Amino acid sequence: MGFVWETPEEINQALAKRLVRIRKRQCLSQQQLSEKSNVSFGSIKRFETSGQISLLSLTKLCVALDCVNEIKNLFTDVAYNSIEEVFRERT
Repeated sequence: MGFVWETPEEINQALAKRLVRIRKRQCLSQQQLSEKSNVSFGSIKRFETSGQISLLSLTKLCVALDCVNEIKNLFTDVAYNSIEEVFRERT
């Protein structure tokens, strides 16, 4: 496993910033996104400021922002670290 230079919190904050850019590109306010996604305004505001959100709410935001394929494709190209992993996966 490679060394990760960012903390989990920093990774989440970077993800939140990317979704803020997508939201703004679509000319949506936080309130409008809340109504469109059925995610509470408070959850969106917290996510955009702290990076904290539930996986279900993140998925709802991705659906509402028409970037659901991005979240659906998570973990699809994870490389094997050893031949043993290949064998374990198939049993």
